[in-house]
Amino acid sequence: MSQPVIVVFYQVKAGNAESEWEDCAGHDSDARGARCIVVDGATEAYDSVRWVGQLVESFLGIDELGATPRLTRKAMDDWFRIMQDRWVANAPATFSSIFEERKFREDGSFATLLACELNDLDGPQPRWIGAALGDTVLFHVRECALVTHFPDLGSDDFGLNPDGVFTQPSARERMRSRLLLANGDLAVGDHLFMATDAIAEWMVRRSLSDGPRFWRVLCELDSFDEFQRIVADRRRSGEMKNDDVTLMRVEITASDPDILVVGQ
Repeated sequence: MSQPVIVVFYQVKAGNAESEWEDCAGHDSDARGARCIVVDGATEAYDSVRWVGQLVESFLGIDELGATPRLTRKAMDDWFRIMQDRWVANAPATFSSIFEERKFREDGSFATLLACELNDLDGPQPRWIGAALGDTVLFHVRECALVTHFPDLGSDDFGLNPDGVFTQPSARERMRSRLLLANGDLAVGDHLFMATDAIAEWMVRRSLSDGPRFWRVLCELDSFDEFQRIVADRRRSGEMKNDDVTLMRVEITASDPDILVVGQ
């Protein structure tokens, strides 16, 4: 029998307050499986902090709607509609200016999304199932070697008008057609990393150049201070852009579940 050990590391843009973190991540697990989600809100969008929070809470079923979509194209499309309807229903009663109202009505909000289910953890063949829109990436690592990453992005594919979850109903068809689905088998000792674009881009490059040594560092990372130091060093060197970064790590272990969230 296998169980997930889940850790979330994050760091806001250098110079920003923690309340300005525009990523969001969450997870829930039991003896049979787990649900994990990481989203990255667009800085230029309207109230992206509210949008990413709404997506995470709903996906995990901890909001009043109790909407927990399965990772199929039809179920996710229905969930996108529910999310868009809720966004409009929770519109501010008043806006500070006509320009703010126009941004809400015409531009709305946007976030890249990576959602993952871990299934059959108490059975003979555990599996992960993933759904993605945009450049938030899942990395599957076994024995300090990369098995696969999803979506299959190269280091030059980040930041180029990524797909994502929009608040505007007019984007539904695009979201439905661009949604990517994937799955893979899991074994005890495997790690899954779910990373937003700034750190995911760096991970793609370092995996190619450093291989097992690089993945060993991330698999053994056990403190926020160390994560913060790595991010700060990579930003100073120019290897990582100054953006909010979020890294969720899931370890498949034979021991009892142990959930740890690491933050400032």
